Amino acid sequence: MRVGFNPNKDKQQDHSEYNHQIVIPVYIPHQEAYFKESLQILKFCLQSLWATCHSKTFITIVNNGSCEFVKNYLNDLYEQNQIHELIHTENIGKLNAILKGITGHNFPLITIADADVMFLNNWQSATINIFNNFPKAGVVGLVPQFKQFENRCGNLIFENLCSENLKFTDVLNSKALIRFYESIGWEPNYNKNCLLKNLTITTHLCTAIVGSGHFAATYKSILFDEIITYINAKLGANSESYLDEAPLKKGLWRLTTQDNFAYHLGNLAEPWMEEELNSMQKTELKNCQLISFSKVNKETKFNYFIKNRLFVKVFSNKYFRKLFYKYKGLPKEMIVNY
Repeated sequence: MRVGFNPNKDKQQDHSEYNHQIVIPVYIPHQEAYFKESLQILKFCLQSLWATCHSKTFITIVNNGSCEFVKNYLNDLYEQNQIHELIHTENIGKLNAILKGITGHNFPLITIADADVMFLNNWQSATINIFNNFPKAGVVGLVPQFKQFENRCGNLIFENLCSENLKFTDVLNSKALIRFYESIGWEPNYNKNCLLKNLTITTHLCTAIVGSGHFAATYKSILFDEIITYINAKLGANSESYLDEAPLKKGLWRLTTQDNFAYHLGNLAEPWMEEELNSMQKTELKNCQLISFSKVNKETKFNYFIKNRLFVKVFSNKYFRKLFYKYKGLPKEMIVNY
């Protein structure tokens, strides 16, 4: 039996005071072996967020089947209003956890990051600067990596193939590049030319690296207008290609900040991490102003095929690639081995 009229019926949602959401899935099933120091790494991650985010940032943590100790730690943070939203679930896989965090909100920007990321000063303003200067930016990564243009950037390169704004430029922060590949266990036997040159695209006010990783990146929320509800993979197995493909389906680009604005921490706490945190500015951060996005339509199947399938196949040809390298200003001595 129901008596009366629900006062919320047909009532619209209040406008949110926040304009930027951060979603971090957390999976620490125990505190042994591989996960022995993962909680400390998570603490570094969250401390860096609190130190570097502006006041209009909404933090969502998705506990993806962590142990009771970690669950209690996260509950305490939520009770202390240090995080805005906490979702508990069994281990449903990383991407499914991310999708849970995204749904039910309407923020213009969504940053998705692993729980072992340390955010650095000014990462939000650098990210928003790219969105404001590149209307076709769909995702902006925070950590430059080697040859990111080789991964799902066919549409950007196709559209700017003859533009002088697309060219190879000097790497801005080679030390951060070296640190990133050390953090994922690479031996220093990679091509050192990649420490010297990046493929970038430039406006008169901003330069961005072509391509983006997905362990720490910011997305336009319009990419998730038609969200999938389930991915049948716990981790890997191309599950993250869902995030990588999302900009392409809207005809948008994958970009990264030219400088490094986050560190990958891995699963072992090291002294430099705490030193880095202590050096961060603790001043009140200004809300970063975001230019309103124009409406984005879904890319047609024909255009998608031409840019992201046919052109990508042509671009993978080694002879075409060498011509492209030369045309876009890669030094002659680097062309053969880049």
